Amino acid sequence: MDIVLLVIGFLCTLIGILGSFLPVLPGPPISWVGLLLLYLTKAVPDNWWLLGITLFFALLITIMDYVIPAMGTKKFGGSKAGMVGTIVGLLVAIFFPVLGPFGIIIWPFVGALVGELSNKADQKTALKAAFGSFLGFLTGTFMKFLVTVIYLGLFIWKAVEYSPELFSFS
Repeated sequence: MDIVLLVIGFLCTLIGILGSFLPVLPGPPISWVGLLLLYLTKAVPDNWWLLGITLFFALLITIMDYVIPAMGTKKFGGSKAGMVGTIVGLLVAIFFPVLGPFGIIIWPFVGALVGELSNKADQKTALKAAFGSFLGFLTGTFMKFLVTVIYLGLFIWKAVEYSPELFSFS
């Protein structure tokens, strides 16, 4: 049973990293579930402090991921259309990787710009608002990515530390 929890937990941490970039997956909470599954094995002793602190940060980052882009858009004079455009641009980058790895940066900005242009007549204001929306999106994505990579590191560290117990088949 420990091996099953270990494998599913590891997959959750990897899916959590993907969730840092995909708006439909809550990356940090999924990565946290991976940590939880590791600590539910018989081999790894319970550490409720670590699990509580990591849960707090997973939820905090998830909430901030919704707040930061809105703050960036508002600060730069943007609208909800710019935020929606950013998400549409991200989905275009993921499902139609026309520009390769640069698409993950370019398409959300283009989406925010198109969203703002569809909402406002002034190109200068739309460009400024699109930049704010894009900057907020990048900040949230970077925070989620950083947290999920840290959770993966914690997972691997604990799995290696307790590997003799995890992989003893007696």
